[in-house]
Amino acid sequence: QVQLVESGGGLVQAGGSLRLSCAASGRTFSSAAMAWFRQAPGKEREFVATITYNGWTTYYGDSVKGRFTISRDNARNTVYLQMNSLRPEDTAVYYCAKVRAGVGLQDLSARNVDYWGQGTQVTVSS
Repeated sequence: QVQLVESGGGLVQAGGSLRLSCAASGRTFSSAAMAWFRQAPGKEREFVATITYNGWTTYYGDSVKGRFTISRDNARNTVYLQMNSLRPEDTAVYYCAKVRAGVGLQDLSARNVDYWGQGTQVTVSS
């Protein structure tokens, strides 16, 4: 069983920055790929970023490339999402996710996730 708890969301002006954190419980964290997704009202859950178990490789959704950075600290069982140059269209609930074992990380989708956090709201004002 894995529990994921996000924090760090909030209200920020366009152009600003936020850093989200996801604290994980369970012994499988350091061997698991992790990801961030987001969901805006009335829209499907969207892939944001993913990172391999060792942090060596990352992939990003096209809409956040060059602005967001995913990282992890396996000693702290935590994964991060640094979000810079935020835009109003980044407004969404952001979810931390554990990727199902054996899944390829390119073209990741929500069906490749076996555990979700409860989500944290990010609101970007114009």
